[in-house]
Amino acid sequence: MTPLQILAAAQNGTPAPRIPVFCNLLDQGAREMGLRPQSYFADGAAVAEAQLRMQRRYGQDNVWSLHYVGKEAEILGCKEILFAHDGVPNVADFVIKSLDDIAKFEIPADITQTEAWQPIGECLSILADEVGATHPICAYATASTTLPAILMGMDKWMELFLLGPFDLRDELLRKCSDFFHQEIAALRAAGANVLIYSTPFGSPYFVGRRQVEAGVLPWMRRDLVPGGVEGIVYYCGMAPFNEVIDLVFAELGITTHYLGPLADLADAKVLIGNRGLCCGVIDDIRMIHWTPEQTRLEVQRIIEIGKPGGHFLFGNGVMPLAVPEANIRAMLAAAFEYGNWQ
Repeated sequence: MTPLQILAAAQNGTPAPRIPVFCNLLDQGAREMGLRPQSYFADGAAVAEAQLRMQRRYGQDNVWSLHYVGKEAEILGCKEILFAHDGVPNVADFVIKSLDDIAKFEIPADITQTEAWQPIGECLSILADEVGATHPICAYATASTTLPAILMGMDKWMELFLLGPFDLRDELLRKCSDFFHQEIAALRAAGANVLIYSTPFGSPYFVGRRQVEAGVLPWMRRDLVPGGVEGIVYYCGMAPFNEVIDLVFAELGITTHYLGPLADLADAKVLIGNRGLCCGVIDDIRMIHWTPEQTRLEVQRIIEIGKPGGHFLFGNGVMPLAVPEANIRAMLAAAFEYGNWQ
């Protein structure tokens, strides 16, 4: 079976030789290609080639089209990204500097015609041609309730979200949701078949369950209704969200849940049952300091909890550059060994 077929089997509860195994390697690509991050991320073909090389080397099931989260801000007018040789690129120029900017903030009529989109489109075109029929191609789209954090800064967004003025808050959310509609459609059209719906505000860890229900869920519905939830993965930025899993099933219809390492995996397995896919996630921040044997034992622990009954995927968060390669190899070797059904 191909990795794409193994993923479908885990989602549907049908037989497969093993569980799906994801390994999310993003910032490692520049090092793989011997390029400075700024040059690497400007070249969609280089990003695609790095993903294909790393997939062949390590054997994980998935590849990624995500360059960095700030790409969405660039599409929407961000003029400066701060690149680092040992970390994640960050937004250095906020699109919305004051509340007055919200009225002037506009979504491009066609985001695929913007300069910032071109490397993403090029990367996806290559990945779709090379492995689109056989492998999960992951793309990343930020929910409307989270996107403002990279447009104006988390502190200002939290203040506006919780305290208002609510007319301005809702105007910004409408625009961000309209952007999401375009982005998710463009990612699908370009070949992405696993769509990570990044919604940290969809976790009670950030704003509480009552606020999730009243202030976040309506916007998540607005985000997702036009294009549907096929291929959508519920992801809260590694924050735990067991408390709202039933709500996500009932109100959004999303059946794939990418948990964080702080979540109670056994509890999540019970909550999800055979309704969808439970994704157990290793703590790859702690992996920086683990030995390969410690990594292996943690993979074994996670899979022994999640594997019984099927409907399970093993994965990681966003592998920090500081994680030793020996630990990446140990993680994947253990995942394939303990995740085997035969």
